[in-house]
Amino acid sequence: MEDFLWWRDGVIYQIYPRSFADSNGDGLGDLTGIISRLDYLSNLGIDAIWLSPFYPTPDKDFGYDISNYVEVDPRFGSLADFDRLVAEAHQRGIRLILDLVLNHTSDQHPWFQESRSRRDNPKRDWYIWRDQPNNWQASFGGRAWEYDPATSQYYLHLFTKEQPDVNWRNPEVRKAQMDVFRFWMERGVDGFRLDVFNAYFKHPDLPDNPPRFGLRGFDRQRHIFDIDQPEMMPFLNEMRLLLDSHPERYAVGETYIATPQKTVSYCGPDKLHAAFSFDFTFMDLFYPIFPWNPRWVMEQVIKREETFNAANVWPTTVMSNHDLPRAASRYARGENDSQTFLAMTLLLTLRGTPFMYYGEEIGMRDIHLQRSEILDPPGKKYWPIYNGRDGCRSPMQWDDSIFGGFSTAKPWLPVHPNTLQRNVRSQQADPGSLFNFTKKLLALRKEIPALRGGDFVPLETPRGMLAYLRQTKGQSVLMALNFGRRKKKFSLPDGDWRMLLTTAKGSPGALTPYEIQMLILE
Repeated sequence: MEDFLWWRDGVIYQIYPRSFADSNGDGLGDLTGIISRLDYLSNLGIDAIWLSPFYPTPDKDFGYDISNYVEVDPRFGSLADFDRLVAEAHQRGIRLILDLVLNHTSDQHPWFQESRSRRDNPKRDWYIWRDQPNNWQASFGGRAWEYDPATSQYYLHLFTKEQPDVNWRNPEVRKAQMDVFRFWMERGVDGFRLDVFNAYFKHPDLPDNPPRFGLRGFDRQRHIFDIDQPEMMPFLNEMRLLLDSHPERYAVGETYIATPQKTVSYCGPDKLHAAFSFDFTFMDLFYPIFPWNPRWVMEQVIKREETFNAANVWPTTVMSNHDLPRAASRYARGENDSQTFLAMTLLLTLRGTPFMYYGEEIGMRDIHLQRSEILDPPGKKYWPIYNGRDGCRSPMQWDDSIFGGFSTAKPWLPVHPNTLQRNVRSQQADPGSLFNFTKKLLALRKEIPALRGGDFVPLETPRGMLAYLRQTKGQSVLMALNFGRRKKKFSLPDGDWRMLLTTAKGSPGALTPYEIQMLILE
């Protein structure tokens, strides 16, 4: 562990604050609630927490429409509570990553309130205004321009109309946003997750995007001029210099409309440390296609390995997050966890930094809502074609009580009914549970350098199986996963292989249905 680097070798656990733990009985999670569960996270074995937004917000996009970047929403606590969270986490060796949403603000942010007040306001150019809109479309549907009658112009919003895009070409805006990084680093924050970072800059002339085939407005355009502008690189250089002026600070980006090739272009010694490429999720809110078989998984891994290795960029692994149906809901049938074990194994044993979503360690499923219960803006707009992202944001299931141990009051979203059987308390008591399997994998990652930093070597297997090595010069670990309901056998590489972990009773290289084996070369 002497060369352990927390953001590269550790496991990062994402918390959606309003759904993790409610300390004051108002039905909404808060910072004090998170503090109360730090011992749980430490015992589980994670290394860092990524906190989704807790800043003041009108909740038009449930935290991602921010009205003050340097405060805590009173519903979640105070800056003093935040400082205590940092201190308590650091005492347990847990780092803290904040979500920064810098492409846009809330329309209730004081900057925008000034900007829209009159055309000659000093902050007018802090946002993007135009007399006539171009053809750009918003990601959540409809035109990306909203007419503001007060000043008879349109403003740009790539998401909801309550989320106006800031003008990153304005030096004052750029300085103000860099000051946000400084503010939180001075409070002890270890890193940042940058929301849709590659959309910060738009083409200065705002030309129309060219057309392409697609089913909805946003997909019927090639996004040439509204994202991925060359000015991103100088900004990333400036940001990295700022981060490097503090020890072991980190930035990971959410690549908007991601591909592995695009992702690696934004990473490097003078850019982002890492960026998400969503290799195992089809990252489209409206057309969620989720293949799940060993052949497809291996194709994704090999493609990722080739791209990231060629660029000398460290990858990340994501199976679930606040924008996606949970992995257990995508891949498992009902309450059967056989596929969920497989997904957790891939998350924690492939090459790259794992990002685990809260509740993933107990196989939480998405909740199902009636139309009247939907809160998410795109879910409201596109029901029943698309039901929104509320399903994956339900309260954490701590125990089998009426509100799952999350709160003493009715939560902001319903707790999944399966909390009666699927909860932290029951799985902690079950040696064969997904929770205890996850805890074992996390411990093995810390013990075995090859699982953290070793090369990925694919192995030939029979149909329905997946096997690979994680290998350093002095150590080899073999992972074998049976995706199917039949027994499988495959030939182990030469050597004396010892079983480290198994989910069943198969012998090395002979796997029972859905069995997972981890072996080490003696």
